[in-house]
Amino acid sequence: MTKNLKDFETVENLIKELLLKLGEDPDREGLLKTPSRVAKSLNYLTKGYNESVEEVVNGALFNEDLDEMVIIRDIDIFSMCEHHMLPFFGKCHVAYLPNKKIIGLSKIPRIVEIFARRLQVQERLTTQIAEAINNSVKPHGVAVTIEATHLCTVMRGVEKQNTVAITSAMLGKFKTDSKSRSEFLSMIQ
Repeated sequence: MTKNLKDFETVENLIKELLLKLGEDPDREGLLKTPSRVAKSLNYLTKGYNESVEEVVNGALFNEDLDEMVIIRDIDIFSMCEHHMLPFFGKCHVAYLPNKKIIGLSKIPRIVEIFARRLQVQERLTTQIAEAINNSVKPHGVAVTIEATHLCTVMRGVEKQNTVAITSAMLGKFKTDSKSRSEFLSMIQ
């Protein structure tokens, strides 16, 4: 596994120290490998810091004279709240209106993943995805919505188990043309 963390060993030691501060014994059998496991997990969950949209798109833009909406819906997202470092997860829906170029369909979930695999707030995540697709494809418009459950809301704080946060980012025609926006929103229901 490629290590993205700046100092993997230091992170392991910090986790061991955290276990001690929590009143645990990091040398007991069940916790012996926990510092390494947590460091590996954090390494994976934050891999988006070391990925770029340009590398993921990798030239997968194609000339097509199309003007109909392209939608990829129900993209699973898993991210971590930057305020509590607890997971949030849900679905992301992305649409764009081509302007003589289309992007390989598999690239859109990969772009979503780049930004989801960072410490995040859902609002910024939604906007980053929309802006990345807009900058890459240069379409007439981009729409992104995310519906997510945040464990910082569900397991701590207000403890409201059925709470879902919904965010959207509308660029270009999706922002200025209510018909395009309505079509997108009806298609993702």
